[in-house]
Amino acid sequence: MTERPDRSLSFGAEAAAYERGRPSYPPEAIDWLLPEDAHDVLDLGAGTGKLTTRLAERGLAVVAVDPIPEMLELLSTSLPDTPALLGTAEEIPLPDDSVDAVLVAQAWHWFDPERAVKEVARVLRPGGRLGLVWNNRDERLGWVKDLGEIIGHEVDPFAQTVELPGPFTDVEHHRVEWTSYLTPQALIDLVASRSYCITSPEQVRARTLDRVRELLATHPALASSSGLALPYVTVCTRATLS
Repeated sequence: MTERPDRSLSFGAEAAAYERGRPSYPPEAIDWLLPEDAHDVLDLGAGTGKLTTRLAERGLAVVAVDPIPEMLELLSTSLPDTPALLGTAEEIPLPDDSVDAVLVAQAWHWFDPERAVKEVARVLRPGGRLGLVWNNRDERLGWVKDLGEIIGHEVDPFAQTVELPGPFTDVEHHRVEWTSYLTPQALIDLVASRSYCITSPEQVRARTLDRVRELLATHPALASSSGLALPYVTVCTRATLS
């Protein structure tokens, strides 16, 4: 088995930390991704429901699909009325032509794109929308760049693009700059929930988290602070099923 499937399924071990530490998504990004007339929406690779919650708040009929039971258990706890189904992007447990939009948050890079494109096209209604979104830390700020030195740098959000093949057309890209406010402990949870950290040997994982704690305790912008402002660039891609 390749490294990618191993790491993509690793999040269940830290599902609670994922829920506590990971940010949500800015309304502007969701507005841009969704078609105006969307009603039935699939959140594919939904995780603990960070995006699902924002969609449900809009009164949409949302179905969440994820391959990790621990993640869906947390999602169902906070969203008991939202269908939460075990499944993958390569085998989506929905009928043909069943949704107006498929949104994928922080997960497309884990998928087999050729198979996922075919499955997404199958469950979308004609003219439906595929929307992809990633939150990337904005490392132009000093301490955020220092954090990247410890846990690995983000993809450059100003260079990140995704190409989508037919039958998808009208591929467009958009970026939203915003700030997430979190506690020092939530930052630890964010790091603990990263696939690299989860799958590292315990000694490496402990050393990584200790270095983040040291950064929190010693960096002039962070020391003695009970609240952190973590800047993000949210990268969005949308396309229409022709």
